[in-house]
Amino acid sequence: MASINESLNQLLAVEGALCAAVVDSGSGMLLGSAGTGVDMELAAAGNTEVVRAKNKTMKALGLEDTIDDILITLGKQYHIIRPMASKEGIFIYVVLDKARSNLALARRKVQDIEKLIEF
Repeated sequence: MASINESLNQLLAVEGALCAAVVDSGSGMLLGSAGTGVDMELAAAGNTEVVRAKNKTMKALGLEDTIDDILITLGKQYHIIRPMASKEGIFIYVVLDKARSNLALARRKVQDIEKLIEF
């Protein structure tokens, strides 16, 4: 098991990673963050709303399922939001430079790190 900060530093080691965070989706508060390039407090609060909206929509549609991850593709960046299966109400958020990253490898690393984070 690894601390939140150790886990975030491992995510930053991914090619093209700019910043990463662990967020409480109940409050929108950061539990930890690392890297630069994005105002992570603002991003945490905003992406909390994304997760809430998707869960609300799934419920309205009668989908009895869970979110594996949410990928937001921008012109220059990828944003990965991954709710933690082992810790309800917590998600991992990673921002990648689109030109320098391999999305498949980054998603895999986020999955691996999710299993290692210790609270």
